Amino acid sequence: MGWKTLDDLTLDGKRVLTRVDINVPVEDGKVTDTTRITRIVPTIRSILAAGGKPILLAHFGRPKGKVVAAMSLEVTRDALSEALGIPVQFADYCIGDVADAAVTALPPGTVLLLENTRFHPGEEANDPAFAAALARLGDVYCNDAFSAAHRAHASTEALARLLPACAGRLMQAELEALEKALSAPDHPVVAVVGGAKVSTKLELLGNLIPKVDRIVIGGGMANTFLAAQGIDVGTSLCEHDLAEIARQIMADAKAGECELVLPTDIVVAKEFRAGAASQTLPATACPPDAMILDAGPASVAAIETHFEAARTLVWNGPLGAFEIPPFNAATDAAARKAAELTRAGRLLSVAGGGDTVAALNGSGAAGDFSYVSTAGGAFLEWLEGKTLPGVAALQAD
Repeated sequence: MGWKTLDDLTLDGKRVLTRVDINVPVEDGKVTDTTRITRIVPTIRSILAAGGKPILLAHFGRPKGKVVAAMSLEVTRDALSEALGIPVQFADYCIGDVADAAVTALPPGTVLLLENTRFHPGEEANDPAFAAALARLGDVYCNDAFSAAHRAHASTEALARLLPACAGRLMQAELEALEKALSAPDHPVVAVVGGAKVSTKLELLGNLIPKVDRIVIGGGMANTFLAAQGIDVGTSLCEHDLAEIARQIMADAKAGECELVLPTDIVVAKEFRAGAASQTLPATACPPDAMILDAGPASVAAIETHFEAARTLVWNGPLGAFEIPPFNAATDAAARKAAELTRAGRLLSVAGGGDTVAALNGSGAAGDFSYVSTAGGAFLEWLEGKTLPGVAALQAD
């Protein structure tokens, strides 16, 4: 672990610039999902308990360096206050006299939220002058926004190099979970990689093959691998032009002693809608006028057997068209099995990615996974083996 936590820094009496992700959904001026706000509460409470003054930095939407009233962070203020149980002050700009006055006037035991950092063009440009202006407002920097760590922006990268820096509780939990899952995992390691297209997961597969023992391929991706073996997939979503790449991935996996697990039976339908007539067939028997929409029960049983033999599970992407019943069956069953093994202490399970979170929540299994990341792009880039600027900056001397 090459980064510091809140426990490694003296915060008493210090102004703690805290980068958070509260880019939450809003309707009619009200926050409709407080998940991201709830997840930063432990960090803010830790800073307050240590005698620090939390000063929150965040983005909201994509104003592209201009002040856009509809993208003001003030809309999150009430939800933040309610989650924390204390008043949250607000400054309507993130640097300069307005921000400086708000920081100076901040009462002990309260929190200050600065206006959207992306209202300034220097944020997304990772501008040193803008980062320096932010740094003048604080004594310590805390990054609790892993979900924004793949962006080299001023509030996530440059600022971390100007002040004593550490990871917040959420960032710490995310990094520890990912390190346990991929950097130094207990073997056997199984990865579930699903989703619509192989083309979006090439780097991920390339990074996982040398590190894991098995990769379960699901969703539309599996169709491409089946087709690459000469199997008719009917009208299924399939990247036929990637057949050669799929065959190369299979060859690389074999050479690396990583088993690729593909469906042996499939659930097919002639139309993609809720309640559509469907049937379960061998993977080699998809009718020419039907599409594969889920893995079948025999495939799920095989996946569950692999989970039972594993010590670590990394999950990114659903096994089928989980949004529409009954094509959520394979994802739900596999997720519940992973949750059961995790509860029993037999499996470390880490999952992430937008569709993955939605699928696991839908299955009711998410709460029993060891860690479910809401970070989206940052989670995927970590799995792909990429350096995340916001994390690398915390590791700087």
